[in-house]
Amino acid sequence: MTKGYIEFFLSNSKFRRLWAASVISLLGEWFNTIALFFLILEYSGSEFLLGILFSVRMALFAISQPINGLLADRISRKKLMLWSNIVQIFVALSFLFVDGKEDMWWLITLSGFMMLLHGVYVTAERAALPNIVDEADLITANAIDSASWSTALCIGAMLGGITVSVWGTDMAFIIDSYTFLLSSLLLIPLTFEQKFDKSIKGPLLSTAFKNIKIGWTRIYQDKKLLRIVFAKSSWNLAGAGLAGVFLVLAGADLTGYGAAFGFGLFFFARGVGTGIGPLIARALFKDKSKWPSLIGILVSISGLFYFIVGISLDYYLPFTVALIILAHAASGGNWVLSTVLTQMWVEDEVRGRVFSMDMLILGGTAAISTSVAGFLVEYHDLSLRSGFISFSCLMIFSGIIFTYWRPDLKANIEQ
Repeated sequence: MTKGYIEFFLSNSKFRRLWAASVISLLGEWFNTIALFFLILEYSGSEFLLGILFSVRMALFAISQPINGLLADRISRKKLMLWSNIVQIFVALSFLFVDGKEDMWWLITLSGFMMLLHGVYVTAERAALPNIVDEADLITANAIDSASWSTALCIGAMLGGITVSVWGTDMAFIIDSYTFLLSSLLLIPLTFEQKFDKSIKGPLLSTAFKNIKIGWTRIYQDKKLLRIVFAKSSWNLAGAGLAGVFLVLAGADLTGYGAAFGFGLFFFARGVGTGIGPLIARALFKDKSKWPSLIGILVSISGLFYFIVGISLDYYLPFTVALIILAHAASGGNWVLSTVLTQMWVEDEVRGRVFSMDMLILGGTAAISTSVAGFLVEYHDLSLRSGFISFSCLMIFSGIIFTYWRPDLKANIEQ
């Protein structure tokens, strides 16, 4: 029987420690992100560079995933999370040396490396969650995780915007480094059992391809799982451009508020949405057999709300904020349902590699989406309104395609 939120949270001390470590580092990450937006627009004024920042981050996040997944199945997931945090302490402080337009590519490179390390952490954390949570409580744990990620986004983005506006970007980077330090200290006492696949032993480099292929084979042979690993990317194909480029530019254009505050406000709204979405999904969608069908519908609903953002832009700020919240509530539901299904369906020994493929596809589509969005704004004068409308239509269409793409049904007919 699934426990309530409070009962589950209070009864599982290991989850509380893992949760606290993740939330604290995420808070700092959003301080960092807002500061990076501000530096790029202040020093270069380039929308294309803004898109490139997201593209490089997501591309490095994506291409490292096969190795991340293999590492998460081969060595201690706790150690991967811990060392990822420790290295990011020093990377966060390196941004203090950025002080002009000539440093933009250095900034983007550092940010990409930080995202690569974040990918190590995320893959290990996703794979480790079923090691410390009973299957019946996975939906509760993931809903708390998603809501906490969103709360960190809300608070981190808003406070990050205020910090940058009042004390400058250097203070934001220093705070970010301290959050990674505190997160590392929380992870040190964490212990949990982890099963290892004995067949993946041997020299890492010489056996890497064979062992990574096992993860893809596990996905491809299970058609229902094959469909689900495309759930997040069906939103991200358009959503990354909407949230990572157009939402940032819309925040920068808020008259009378300042760019940093505008970033913080719209990312705050995004965080509220992705926080309440999983909670609503857990409360409403009790029948797990219907989850795969709901995922595509939620993508299209998110696109519909972003479409209304596009046609009503600049009319009434609170209405725009509400629409952003609703759009990301739908995307948050998509995320938590697809994540829980993957955790339920996949064995511990190969779970890291399966999640790495999920993140690889997600990161790849995000990199394409943000780079195309930035390019269209910079070199083809795509307006914010047109950008919101065109990318939201793409999201609606993507959700429809996912809903009607049923390789699992085809496989059952062939059998």
